[in-house]
Amino acid sequence: MELILYYREKCHLCDAMRKALVAFSRRQQPIHWHEIDIDRDLELVRRYDARVPVLCNGNIEICHFFFDESALLAALALA
Repeated sequence: MELILYYREKCHLCDAMRKALVAFSRRQQPIHWHEIDIDRDLELVRRYDARVPVLCNGNIEICHFFFDESALLAALALA
């Protein structure tokens, strides 16, 4: 599973999603993800501009704006 958190700097929703991922990883099961700042790539800005943060498994979106634990658990179950 390739979890990606698309974010932008100085975004309070992005900070909240990151904190929720850390808490999930400690509480439920260890997960690993990498983060990509959309403002460094014009195509990512076009794709996610008003929707960050976005958590994806590869190219499949799991959730955006707010952390959705049940959606992440469902994605992990499929992996």
